[in-house]
Amino acid sequence: MTGFAALSGEITTEAGLFASQWDLRGVNGRGLDMRFRLPDWLEGLEPALRKILSERLGRGSVTVSLKLSRCDQAEALRINPAALDAAIAMIAEVETRAGAAGLGLAPMTAADLLALRGVVDTGPDATDPAPVVAALLEQAAPLIDAFDRARREEGRALAAVIDAQIDQIDSLATQARAAVEARRGDQIEALKAALSRLTEAAPSVEPARFETELALIAVKTDVTEELDRLDAHVDAARALMRASGPIGRKLDFLMQEFNREANTLCSKAQNAALTRIGLDLKTVIDQMREQIQNLE
Repeated sequence: MTGFAALSGEITTEAGLFASQWDLRGVNGRGLDMRFRLPDWLEGLEPALRKILSERLGRGSVTVSLKLSRCDQAEALRINPAALDAAIAMIAEVETRAGAAGLGLAPMTAADLLALRGVVDTGPDATDPAPVVAALLEQAAPLIDAFDRARREEGRALAAVIDAQIDQIDSLATQARAAVEARRGDQIEALKAALSRLTEAAPSVEPARFETELALIAVKTDVTEELDRLDAHVDAARALMRASGPIGRKLDFLMQEFNREANTLCSKAQNAALTRIGLDLKTVIDQMREQIQNLE
């Protein structure tokens, strides 16, 4: 199910004062797919977060983002000697080649050198990232709790919608039984008409054969088993909605069974009212399936 949480704060470690901005969001998925957008130098943060989230989540596509910046920027700015030496060497080579070709180049200033990428290092100094990672993990705990709460609230809202849809299916099944009773007279007349046509078409056929054919016609229009199975599926769906733990996949499978009974009901209806109820069932079942895709 969907969920979102954001958190901003500061952490103080031996490496300095940092401002953090977290973003944790997720949507439902067939499995558990986690993606992380974290600063590269924070070694160990991603595996630790992955472990924590794996213990809390069963399914979903989850993205964790973290922006971390130094609050003491003056201390964070420093020259990268290796990058500076490489830049000076490249500039010298360019000037030498340009001079050999008879080209004059404007002299570079110290500001030009500092503007070159990598010459000024704005990241953390070469200290152990472990204290920063530990502080961030401690800070991430309430973020994950908020994310979990958002998912649970979404789950409760979805459960209310799905419960109402199950009730609607149950009501339509009850209406279908009433429609079956109402069509019984028409069915008897239809069977009599069928018998008359068969007698006129084949007067020499034995009565036993006629009885067999009429029995087959009756079986093809009998929806008792389909309605009984719909009642059983409704009971199973309600039991799943009261169960603990992930239920999304089980409900998704159950929706296939619901849909099968609704299709058979429509094909056997031979009655406008019963056909309408069957189509209403298919509509509710499709809507319910869409909602179930958001459940874990």
